Amino acid sequence: MSFLPSPFDSPSFRLAWLAGLSKKLLGAGSKNEVLDLIDDALSVPAPGGNQGVIEGLATLYRSQVGNVGSVFDQVDRVGRKGLPEVWAGDTGVLASDVVKAAGRAATQMSEAFQESATVLLTLADAIGAAQRKDEQGRGQLVEQKKMLGGRDGFFDDLRENDEEEWDRKNAAHLGSYAVDLMHAAVSEAQEATRVAARDLNKWAAEARAGKMETSELTAVDKLMLADAGVAGADTELNEILKAGELARASTRMDLLSLDDEMAMERMLAKSENPQERAYLMKALAAGHSVADIGEFQDKIHGKDPDWMRRHLTPVVTAEDSMNDEGLAANGSNNNTDSVTFDGQRWIQGGDGSEGTCVASSTVTSRAMIDPLYALELTGGPDGQEDDPDAFRQRLVAEQHRLHTEGDGGENWTGMGPEGQERINDTAVGSATGSDYQRQDLDSAADRRAVLTEVEKSVAQGHPVPVDVSGKDGAHAMTIIAQEGDMLQVYNPWGSTTWVSEDDFINGHMGKASDSDLPNAYSVYLPR
Repeated sequence: MSFLPSPFDSPSFRLAWLAGLSKKLLGAGSKNEVLDLIDDALSVPAPGGNQGVIEGLATLYRSQVGNVGSVFDQVDRVGRKGLPEVWAGDTGVLASDVVKAAGRAATQMSEAFQESATVLLTLADAIGAAQRKDEQGRGQLVEQKKMLGGRDGFFDDLRENDEEEWDRKNAAHLGSYAVDLMHAAVSEAQEATRVAARDLNKWAAEARAGKMETSELTAVDKLMLADAGVAGADTELNEILKAGELARASTRMDLLSLDDEMAMERMLAKSENPQERAYLMKALAAGHSVADIGEFQDKIHGKDPDWMRRHLTPVVTAEDSMNDEGLAANGSNNNTDSVTFDGQRWIQGGDGSEGTCVASSTVTSRAMIDPLYALELTGGPDGQEDDPDAFRQRLVAEQHRLHTEGDGGENWTGMGPEGQERINDTAVGSATGSDYQRQDLDSAADRRAVLTEVEKSVAQGHPVPVDVSGKDGAHAMTIIAQEGDMLQVYNPWGSTTWVSEDDFINGHMGKASDSDLPNAYSVYLPR
């Protein structure tokens, strides 16, 4: 006996099915047709989920907040006593810095438990409300079925008096309304589940030190690597190592030979600041050999954290970047942040004049996850340059290389989807160990359905290319981060901005470019 998945397992299928039944009921021409359509609607499964179980899990999470709070209090007391300048861990970090990082980790853990509990309670309420709405719709359908009575025979169906016609039409009308209630229940449960998954995935990604399961580093070292942020910027918005990078670095550390492992530990211990250590592990996460990472350290060792930020982190997110400052005349957000190196933008063609948006987005995506690649572009062969003109020449040359590799159009214009997928695999997927696959978005429902995967990917540190279109043609950008219901978008015109989930779903992506390019029609998801 085989158990095949039912099409009703898909909320999208249930929504389409119920919408179709509601419309058919209004046009039903016989009593038997109305009864058949009611039976079809009653066969659709009710929204799943157990409200009580979800509430119980939320209560459990909330009960942990106090426990974490006591841990923070103990850490805080230690920190305020004034620790001596002693070293901890294998990589040589100050004990005082470790205590500060532990305090921040405890605070984040407390927030994670508290916010996750809130997310689960909200989900439980939404599931309960959806199930009650579904039950109300089903009850009305059963009432209409009883009111109509048994099925008509062949001769009964040939003639319908005025009273029978009234009963049929009334049952069809009320039945359509009842099916609409069931449709709304599925829709509301689906959206509540999506939002809960988004928020829980985000909080799971924030459990950062736990992503490093390697036994080759101490708990102190893992904590400090997870805590390292880009210099001079809000750490929570600008961690050097994303959750997926911490996990990949951990896995690759375990696969090193004994000699390479010892060399890596010596490099970490030699590092002069947390940022240097984090960039070394980021390079390991991007798949580089220990020998290459050693050469990389020689180029960045002794540099201050601000130098490393400029050379190794193309996109730095400002604390006020999500403020709503309205729209410009062309429909784009006023609140955008330029992506620059020494004043030169990371922009297609070096000045925005070329149509290499796909290749340019891919170049910047790779630079965001691979510090060796970023330094080759910003610092040149020896990694020491601080010349915006030389950077521009290298940037455009690399954009042209990927444009050619992806079979882009002549005169540096356009690229087909196969080429776009290919260069994302070779340039970005080769560093993350993932394979990009195109997913077409033909409707608002498609865009809503893909959001959970998009947001989970960027929370792990995997950029997600997004193609937009409109009367001005088509354009390629990249979704690079998510906070709440907001998505951060890099536009290869040389800037980043935030759009809402609603903007992505309902055709307002012009806020990240201009109003002539409103519709997201495809994304490329890392698998």
